[in-house]
Amino acid sequence: MLQFNNFRKSYGYHPILEIDRLAIESGIYWIKGVNGSGKSTLLKSIGGFLFFEGEILLNNVSVKKDGVAYRKMVNFADAEPIYPEFLTGWEMIALFAKAKQASPGQESYFIESMKMASYLSNAVGSYSSGMLKKLSLVLAFLGKPKVILLDEPLITIDTESLSILCQWILKKHEEESTTFLLSSHQALNEELLVKSRILLVDQQTLTVEQ
Repeated sequence: MLQFNNFRKSYGYHPILEIDRLAIESGIYWIKGVNGSGKSTLLKSIGGFLFFEGEILLNNVSVKKDGVAYRKMVNFADAEPIYPEFLTGWEMIALFAKAKQASPGQESYFIESMKMASYLSNAVGSYSSGMLKKLSLVLAFLGKPKVILLDEPLITIDTESLSILCQWILKKHEEESTTFLLSSHQALNEELLVKSRILLVDQQTLTVEQ
């Protein structure tokens, strides 16, 4: 369970999000809101990348009081990922697999289904936006996270890859009860949409639509 207690996030004197108390059960959630409403700020706060007032807990583990244990349970894929340009895709995968204690060969399924093997030996600096996006998604699925955060996961990848990503999400959730929070301006495919609930970011707060 993901919990917010007296959560406040501002930039300077400008408040972005205020969530007094909210509990989010395991599931697949589509975060919706207009541009600038705070969707990315929400995901980065949950991921432990931003300072905020109040508390976020996952399975009663606090991101502030026990950040190492908390971050082991949370994976994140940014909308526009940036990685060291001199590293290869394989090196990035090896780093994340070690950090996330992934089982040996876990990455193979994701790489093969997205047909990525042909360019993973190349330096990341040579990748197109679509190639970078696929790499970021593979990294987000490594290990056994309790929560995977996907910021605009549907942009910059082709239609076939979108369908494959949706299958990854459904498979991970069904087999490991992984919770997904994803923001997207694009509509989810029907199979994923049926399994999803909506988190609405509006008027500087977050609500779960029934």
